[in-house]
Amino acid sequence: MHYETHFKCVVVGASAGGMVALGKLFSMLPRTFPLSIIAVQHLHPSEGGYLPVFLARKCALPVKEVEDKMPVLKGHVYIAPANYHLLVEMDESFSLSIDARVNYSRPSIDVLFESAARVWGADLIGIILTGANQDGTNGLRKIKECGGMTMAQDPETAETPFMPSAAIDAGVVDRVMTLEKIGAFLSTIDAEASNLRCSKW
Repeated sequence: MHYETHFKCVVVGASAGGMVALGKLFSMLPRTFPLSIIAVQHLHPSEGGYLPVFLARKCALPVKEVEDKMPVLKGHVYIAPANYHLLVEMDESFSLSIDARVNYSRPSIDVLFESAARVWGADLIGIILTGANQDGTNGLRKIKECGGMTMAQDPETAETPFMPSAAIDAGVVDRVMTLEKIGAFLSTIDAEASNLRCSKW
């Protein structure tokens, strides 16, 4: 079943256990998925770009590691590179930063979420998955303040429950769901309806 949607982008944050969780979530998305997806996974600074390769094997959509000034395109999955903060600019392009770590992390989920909320406002979906710190809570708060939709993985199903639990406890999560239900929800977003409602796209 499909429904009309005004959404333009999905931002996803994950930490410990996130590689498996992202692979499972992205494997549920249809090839016709109409929105942009931007993901931050906490990575070791020396991580050599394996995550986009791994996720590309799971996902029907094109998966790319972000480069500076790259435009955000619909129907693509973008992954933050190791040791860079990832931001979205008002012209819907990416920028990379080596500013100080946020919540001990670079890339930081909060940095992505807060910049994306400024660009897309109510047209944004923010999702927090498994992880071991509080990164993403402030970012979800910003998305919620701007009228977007916020989700968290059910902590009981997360490999590491602390990160989704922190966001839920802060009162910034609209929906708490398993990965399967998050994937099913995203899969109901209809490409034709999205194109009709989103004039830029």
